[in-house]
Amino acid sequence: MTENEFRLIFDTIPEEFDRHRTRYCPELFASLLEQSRVTARSSVLELGPGTGQATEPLLAAGCRYTGIELGGNFAGVLTRKYGRRANFHLICDDFITHDFGNETYDLIYSAATIQWIPEAAAFGKTFALLKPGGMLAMFLTRRDYRTPNPALYERIQQVYDRCFKPEIPYTHGSFPYEAASNYGYTEWRKIEFHTTQVYTADEYVAFCGTHSDHLATPEPYRSELYAGLHRAVMDFGNRLEILDTHILMTVKKPAGRPQE
Repeated sequence: MTENEFRLIFDTIPEEFDRHRTRYCPELFASLLEQSRVTARSSVLELGPGTGQATEPLLAAGCRYTGIELGGNFAGVLTRKYGRRANFHLICDDFITHDFGNETYDLIYSAATIQWIPEAAAFGKTFALLKPGGMLAMFLTRRDYRTPNPALYERIQQVYDRCFKPEIPYTHGSFPYEAASNYGYTEWRKIEFHTTQVYTADEYVAFCGTHSDHLATPEPYRSELYAGLHRAVMDFGNRLEILDTHILMTVKKPAGRPQE
């Protein structure tokens, strides 16, 4: 599996991804809309919307929404969901190479997508595409299942030690979000929101099946991994509690600065 194939691995499971991926909390979107001051006159670009986990709140704000999605299967799901919305526009292409022409945006945002883009494009290209005073918003979720269930956590780690063997390890969690300031961005801001999710064994395995590095684990290890995770949660009462921290990071292109 090549790195480019790894970028498209989610697109192989569009229905499962749509059904089982964690959603962001309403408070995050409320903060984003307040900070960005999005209105019906605003132009908004979402990087890699997937199957729309972070799309509806911006569409509902009435803005002129554009999503750019690399995966053809994801694009199909998005079109079925939102294609009839007058303010919805979708580009099925690679953000890294796509030519946006003279288009510029008031807000560009990424829900756990920007880390898949090389830093120079992630910050340099978004900066060029933003109007002066425009905002880049990036959000992601950090998950903690050790604190609420330490014994189950240790059991799960044993399963991973034995069965987790991805062909390409996931390394994108080290993306340098703070490096945005090196590309002209200012007004760095970070806000955290906290929620709790509870999974049954079936639900947890289904959720794990939407992780890129799990999908990149070859058989028979993948099936052994899922079976081991299922047994572990079942042995602890068929209940796994996870503490989620939803992180919203925003930066701005200075107002009045000439577009590049």
